[in-house]
Amino acid sequence: MDQTHDADLRIAHPPTTLRELAVERLRQAIISGRFPGGVRLVERTLCDQLGVSRSVVREAIRYLEAEGLVETLPRSGPVVAKLDWARAQQIYDIRRLLESDAAAACARLADDAVKARLITALSQLEAAFTEATPPQLYDATTRFYEVIFSAAGHDIAWEIVQRLNSRISRLRALTLATTDRRTSGPAHMARICAAICAGDPDAAAQAVREHLTDASEIARTLLEREG
Repeated sequence: MDQTHDADLRIAHPPTTLRELAVERLRQAIISGRFPGGVRLVERTLCDQLGVSRSVVREAIRYLEAEGLVETLPRSGPVVAKLDWARAQQIYDIRRLLESDAAAACARLADDAVKARLITALSQLEAAFTEATPPQLYDATTRFYEVIFSAAGHDIAWEIVQRLNSRISRLRALTLATTDRRTSGPAHMARICAAICAGDPDAAAQAVREHLTDASEIARTLLEREG
């Protein structure tokens, strides 16, 4: 594991939620690819990098294991879970079903207040994309979809998406790093937003499907190449 340039990992002022902060730092290191798939997560090394105790590191690893970012192997211990197309395809398939359905329902039900929130969320997403700050971009994308699922009344579906959020963000990081997109992420989101604001359920669902098809094709190419 690369132990250079650890200043951005170290926690200088321990807050009351030290474990949560450690989880967030490790999560972002995995999502960004700084800790790639298959790399062992050595407790002592992580203690030094984060500046926290071994018990905090162990808690953080267990939390990330529940998110699907870490897996424990019999002889190696905790390692960063590998990205492969078989798993990624399942995630895209689930998203395609849940997000297209939510977008269609949102288009049918959205009032002016919901549309205003969605437009604001889109503006924040576009700003985050322009500023090239991945964590903020992931958060802005999550807020955009949260408006859609909430307005659609699809609370259980949103819980499922939230459980997959770390793995979704990891795939986003993979696809955003390439220039192979036919249409940019924000452009896809703008189409989804426009269809919802126009009250067109079919167009909203189709815009979601096109967005995820575009992203999944890129992910498949990259993951199969790595495999």
